[in-house]
Amino acid sequence: MKSSCTMDSMILWARRKSFILTGIVALVLGLAGMAAHAADAELSKEDKACLSCHDKEGLVKTLESGELLSLQISTQTFVESMHLGTSCEDCHSDLDAKTHGKEKKSIKSKRDFSLSMRESCRTCHKKKFTEYEDSVHAALIKEGSKKAPMCSDCHNPHTVRSTKILQPIAQTPCAKCHEEIFKAYAKDVHGQERIANGKIAPLCAGCHQAHAVKAASLGDGVKDACLSCHKNAVEKHMDWLPNTARHFEAISCPACHAPTAQRRVNLRLYDGTEKRQVSEKTGVPQFARLTDAADTQDMGLDERALWSLLKEFNRDGVQGRTVLRGRLEVRSGVEAHQLSDKSKAIKDCNFCHKEGAAPFQSVTLTIAGPDGRPLRHGIQKEVLSSLTSMESVRGFYAIGSTRIKLLDTLLVMVVLGAICVPLGHMTVKRMFKSVREKLEAEKLAARSQPGGPTLPGAPSDTGDTTKQQE
Repeated sequence: MKSSCTMDSMILWARRKSFILTGIVALVLGLAGMAAHAADAELSKEDKACLSCHDKEGLVKTLESGELLSLQISTQTFVESMHLGTSCEDCHSDLDAKTHGKEKKSIKSKRDFSLSMRESCRTCHKKKFTEYEDSVHAALIKEGSKKAPMCSDCHNPHTVRSTKILQPIAQTPCAKCHEEIFKAYAKDVHGQERIANGKIAPLCAGCHQAHAVKAASLGDGVKDACLSCHKNAVEKHMDWLPNTARHFEAISCPACHAPTAQRRVNLRLYDGTEKRQVSEKTGVPQFARLTDAADTQDMGLDERALWSLLKEFNRDGVQGRTVLRGRLEVRSGVEAHQLSDKSKAIKDCNFCHKEGAAPFQSVTLTIAGPDGRPLRHGIQKEVLSSLTSMESVRGFYAIGSTRIKLLDTLLVMVVLGAICVPLGHMTVKRMFKSVREKLEAEKLAARSQPGGPTLPGAPSDTGDTTKQQE
């Protein structure tokens, strides 16, 4: 009897479960259908006509280059994109509905097609397009680069989604071109934080901007990017780091926060009047011409060549306007993205402030190219220990690091002089104390004897008598 009841209960429970699952499936399908109908209703008659042909799998066009250009556009992904409110003709205004698909149109390559479509983005995104035009990416395209990204390389116009929607970091557009750097980022403290906690941690655009991308080495871009999030970093470093402001000025953040990286001293040509990094003029390759002429054997510039180079850059302006400012940094962009947890950051002063310190074994000279990217030439490391190179290292010189020994000696002499001069004065004063006391006694004795010899500076007896008679 009990087993019969139990069996009936199980059958009833199974039926109820089946009804519930059926209801859920029906609800999901219903909502999907409603969404599809709603989206379909938002498409214009013309757009529906376009998608009726282009939403076909395998629709491609063979280009002159032999490349296959996919012409397939999924209706579903398009209606879910940010461009749903944009008509096909808004971007493809050059197409004639009467002849489209009937007459063959010649397209040289995918790259040329993207270039021809680029201006359509400006119509709606004027501000972002203007920022992009001033970026290093746009500069590369003007130079004829076949790899520099355009709008459609980062934003598929038919599937573009809102940036507010969190995507896996592997889908970041930057990873297409900067693969090695992105792999390093994905493993460092920021990448791991991004994977664990989503948008809290920075992604590429958070530090380098999305459209107004500048060369990372230009000016203080790296430091400013770090401080935009770590606003109290300077105050925290003051608790243990002497002369904090100078360290932040002369040392790039990754130099300490990427402990496994290799480092170098970067001497940058700097306009002391305009307070900015010197840039090479477009079409006037002065830097490469001068450095190649001074270093024919590619051994690195010595102190004399470096001094002559500075004179050349100051020839047409105020003497001393162009100077060299030193910065300690990591050697590559990959290493700059291998940041560790702050607990592993370098805090040992001896790492840099000792003779023969590893960071000072590699030295480069840098000027900003016309587009901001660095132009470099090697420098002999002995330049940093030469007195004639004081101008080169004044931004980060410290006893025990760059090791200009004469300066160390002079500074020690100044310190010793400041101590010895007053001590010597007191010693001499004590040594001649008895002589001074004897002279004072003789003066007093001479004054007390009438008619005695008048000592220099002693009052005259005649004068005293005259005063008494009066």
